[in-house]
Amino acid sequence: MRHARSVRRSVAALACAGLLSLTACSGDSEPEAKEGGSSEAPAGDIAEDAAEDTAADAEATPAEGQPDWAYPLATAGELISTFEVGDITVEVHQVGTSTADRDGTFVDSETKEPLLAEGDEIVFVNYVITNNGDPIDLGPSLVKITPRYDDWTQLIGMEGVFDIEQFDELGVNIGALGPDGYREPAVYTFDTGETYSYAQNFIYQKDSPITFTAEAVPVDAKGEMLLRKRLDGSGTGTIR
Repeated sequence: MRHARSVRRSVAALACAGLLSLTACSGDSEPEAKEGGSSEAPAGDIAEDAAEDTAADAEATPAEGQPDWAYPLATAGELISTFEVGDITVEVHQVGTSTADRDGTFVDSETKEPLLAEGDEIVFVNYVITNNGDPIDLGPSLVKITPRYDDWTQLIGMEGVFDIEQFDELGVNIGALGPDGYREPAVYTFDTGETYSYAQNFIYQKDSPITFTAEAVPVDAKGEMLLRKRLDGSGTGTIR
């Protein structure tokens, strides 16, 4: 079994912008003109303009950090691919390898043998996902990413195993939603500037080109999918 050195970095704080409190008074009459024909703007107008500028600056400042529904951010691994899903950026990091502790459920269409057998070497990849656009409400699948080796001949996708100890050992999240992350209805707001991560594993093929396809389907306030607004993207890399 071979393991890569893991790194876990937790992003727990959200940055926020504060609003300035401005107090001003205005008179009932127009200001008297000074010599030379010039006049001063009413104090109330100055305060109102300043307040509008401050509010505009606050609205333009994106939220940063991570969603309150997510596990702490993990950034372990070597970057092997970056791609966009609408305004969402996906970084794929190869983390390390381990060994499958059980057979998978998918079988070869010809041999009927498991596509992933107990004892096979598996590789872990870590997805770091950032929203660079407007806030978006997603369903429980969030940004769904599917890996597939370019020479994979099976109609069925590539299967992994879910041994939480292996994920912990490599410093990555077994899923995106934290213990207190579940919502009812299933609406997960992904705000501007926020980032979350989760990892997957699948059979290890060294030096193999691979394609990652991703989709993000927005939902309404009831958690119903808005399929017409679906976002798609893909990226390529090489499993080393």
